Amino acid sequence: MIDILRPGRIKPKAIQPLILSEWSSCNERVYEVCDGVIDVLSTFFNVSGRDLRAHSRCSRPIARVRQVGMYVAHVTLELNMAEVGRAFGRDRSTVNHACQTIEDLREEPEFDRIIHTIENILRATFLRYGTVRR
Repeated sequence: MIDILRPGRIKPKAIQPLILSEWSSCNERVYEVCDGVIDVLSTFFNVSGRDLRAHSRCSRPIARVRQVGMYVAHVTLELNMAEVGRAFGRDRSTVNHACQTIEDLREEPEFDRIIHTIENILRATFLRYGTVRR
């Protein structure tokens, strides 16, 4: 067993394709899920999916909807913050800020009901495809 830990025992070049293929398939799934979240939110809030996917700064309402998307992708669908950030074209710290902002806004009962409705829609949507747990 300890033999495996000796330098030179495992050839990094031999396992690199396995790691890359696993990483890219995981990455593709995250991108697909976040793309689905954006599609649902663009319909729900009647905003452009293109605006939500844009890498540039945008108006406050669009930014808020994007924050909701990052929040539900991380909190509800249990995706990693760094992965969500990459899928939304943002940094992990931006996802963290979005989650904190949405958590604070959820103290308003009406906003909380809206987020709860979105969470239910997304759970039902992605549960069907085995993307999230119950």
